[in-house]
Amino acid sequence: MNNDPDNILTNADEDDMEDLRVTLSLDDGLEVECKILTIFELEDQNYIVLMPEDEDEDDSDEAGVFIYRYFEDEDGNPSLENIEDDDEYEAVIEVFEELLDEAEWED
Repeated sequence: MNNDPDNILTNADEDDMEDLRVTLSLDDGLEVECKILTIFELEDQNYIVLMPEDEDEDDSDEAGVFIYRYFEDEDGNPSLENIEDDDEYEAVIEVFEELLDEAEWED
């Protein structure tokens, strides 16, 4: 990922995963409103998948996503970290694609 998250998760509504939204502040100063697609675990590490929302476009399968390592501190405050290792990133992408396949199969 080229964009480091600066400020992490804000504006998260914890009632329902489908309604969760976050504002991602990137290192270039850009703020992006995102929908949380999923949080999953791989090898004792949590990962979060965020899809940017664009008011002019509908949510489509072709839209890009942000994928980060996901952490919560002892108080439950979330934070994100870039995935720097290519092998780790490829493994995370593979798991995410499997989750997408399962979701499509269930629909």
